[in-house]
Amino acid sequence: MDDKLIMENLLNTTKGVCDLYMHGTIESATMNVHQTFDTALNDSLCMQDDIYKKMSAKGWYTTDQAEQQMISKVKNKFTGM
Repeated sequence: MDDKLIMENLLNTTKGVCDLYMHGTIESATMNVHQTFDTALNDSLCMQDDIYKKMSAKGWYTTDQAEQQMISKVKNKFTGM
């Protein structure tokens, strides 16, 4: 398995963990449980950001610049909701 694939797997797993922790935070019944999930979520988001930055630096995760016309189109679509 090559390094790029390993990093992609780590990023995808971390994104899944963040999703689970977010739902745990939202659904918490007590402040103690809420705070525990919230802390875990923030730690996981930092980890996700680190992985993204490492992948981006190697050219393994590229993003496209959004055109202003497309941004306006999406904004207008949801403005009327």
